[in-house]
Amino acid sequence: MESAYIYVRVSTDEQKRKGYSLVEQEERLLHHCELNRIKVRGIFREDFSAKDFNRPEWTKLIHVIRKNKQRPEENILFLKWDRFSRNIAFAYQMIDILKRLNAKAMAIDQPVDFEVPESIVMLAVYLSIPEAENTRRGRNTSDGLRRARKLGRWPGKPPVGYINQTAPDGRKYTVPKHPESDYVAWSFQQFAKGIYSISHVRRMACSNGFRCSKNNFYKLLHNPFYCGIITVPPTKTEEMQLVEAAHEPLIEKSLFETVQLMLKGKRSQLLGKQSLKSLFPLRGLLHCPWCNHKLTGSISQGRTKKYRYYHCGTSKCKGRFRADILDACYEEQLKKIYLSPTAYELFDLVLQDENVFSVKKEFESERNAILSEIDQHQYLMSKARKLLLTEKLDFDDFTEIKRENTQAITSLNHRLTDAENKLNSIQCTISDRLAPNLDIFQFYKNYDVVGKRHIISLFVPPFIDPFNKSLGPLKINDALAGIVRLNN
Repeated sequence: MESAYIYVRVSTDEQKRKGYSLVEQEERLLHHCELNRIKVRGIFREDFSAKDFNRPEWTKLIHVIRKNKQRPEENILFLKWDRFSRNIAFAYQMIDILKRLNAKAMAIDQPVDFEVPESIVMLAVYLSIPEAENTRRGRNTSDGLRRARKLGRWPGKPPVGYINQTAPDGRKYTVPKHPESDYVAWSFQQFAKGIYSISHVRRMACSNGFRCSKNNFYKLLHNPFYCGIITVPPTKTEEMQLVEAAHEPLIEKSLFETVQLMLKGKRSQLLGKQSLKSLFPLRGLLHCPWCNHKLTGSISQGRTKKYRYYHCGTSKCKGRFRADILDACYEEQLKKIYLSPTAYELFDLVLQDENVFSVKKEFESERNAILSEIDQHQYLMSKARKLLLTEKLDFDDFTEIKRENTQAITSLNHRLTDAENKLNSIQCTISDRLAPNLDIFQFYKNYDVVGKRHIISLFVPPFIDPFNKSLGPLKINDALAGIVRLNN
């Protein structure tokens, strides 16, 4: 061998794990060439993985060899065969390419004489060991990531709205990242309303400062990570698992399930059911006067318009009643209900102990906590300015600190506005509810279907008068009988 190219390669993880370095490899190869009087025609230094041969320096080396049309005998020196390749199939393919170019790949620590047929066995051993090592390492890594997921921890880069942090003891954990986490929760809430498309919700979020591509936003709405669930992918021996996560969820599971139903094309069905429930608030709570079965509800097309009917669910019974008439009759009955004068004092005490005043304290605590966070971020910005003025902090670092704190303060100001609005609302509620001669149920018609059904469960219409097409006197819940009266 009169001349050779030197090829040294290392990947970042190998350099950390085994202590390889390009300099050490190069020195050993140069020393070998000096001892054997081999002329070095070029040195190619690679910092790339050997899973295939799509490496910049190796491609450059092959290009140099191809340029010589005379095809003289060329040699490529490296330390071991794992520097050449860690995939046995690609390695044999490249050896064949080099053979056609009249070039040889040689490892000085693991020499192989290609003229001896038995050396093929040794070459197979040298090439298979790195691939087996890579496969084992990959499997160990995959098993470790899977174990972490089973424990409720997210082992990789968290999705949008979260950030990984390290505790003083070295333990890593995932926490919400503001203001991105606020935008994520807001996006779920807006889409669950059923009046906006995915692209519309994304545009609204981006107009408020959120940064997320269309594809990532679509994945975001499908990710159970945000409701506190981590998915463990299936294997040959185990099925897919859903694990309770250790991180703080951004949304409720019920909200996530609602969004998934709408994403799966059941949006119209879901909205249709909600709309049907709002049209028939007494559905399932009234009984047929003839067969005593529960009445359901449906809409019939008349000559000029559509009509709502409560009717018996059985095919044999023909019980059928106009829904608008029965609903109006029930509302008239509600207007006759009033609180007993002796109940106002008790009602005031209940509000103070369990209801409105406790909620007011929660809102005040929330507002104070937000103000404290704003003061903390402003203090950090002030401290950063002092460090900048004393030249203890670089301008780029100061800019980054200022940007992060400004974003956090902006998000906190939005939350502060919401908290202030809640406080103002609860204060109005306190004033209204403690007013004399208050009719609690006067806003029944403005309640949503959940509120209406709750009131109906407390004041149930006992029967239907089939001849007058009206409802009988309401039956008051026993727990309310002592504080509620009904005018005849």
